[in-house]
Amino acid sequence: MWKRLSVIWVAVRGDAKRLWYALGHPDAPGWLKAGAAGIVLYLLSPIDLIPDVLPVVGVLDDLVIVPLALRWLLSRLPAHIREHAEARADGSQAQSPWKPLRR
Repeated sequence: MWKRLSVIWVAVRGDAKRLWYALGHPDAPGWLKAGAAGIVLYLLSPIDLIPDVLPVVGVLDDLVIVPLALRWLLSRLPAHIREHAEARADGSQAQSPWKPLRR
């Protein structure tokens, strides 16, 4: 199971970071949180569309379904949340409506 998760992580690392930052945005919609929870449950569930006991095909369905689901969720985000998540994932600071206090 850990090998499968590590292979999937390599494939979706950038999109997973964007999803994480989008989930942390104060205006993140409820459907985004439900979709992210569904992806995690699918990965951790022993029930798959194609069982993992089949050598290559069992992992292949996860390598196709999870990235597609992540991309689908990210493509439906409102523009301001998408920009915030992309800026944070790329390492630059997103423009925050709050300014730090300077003394």
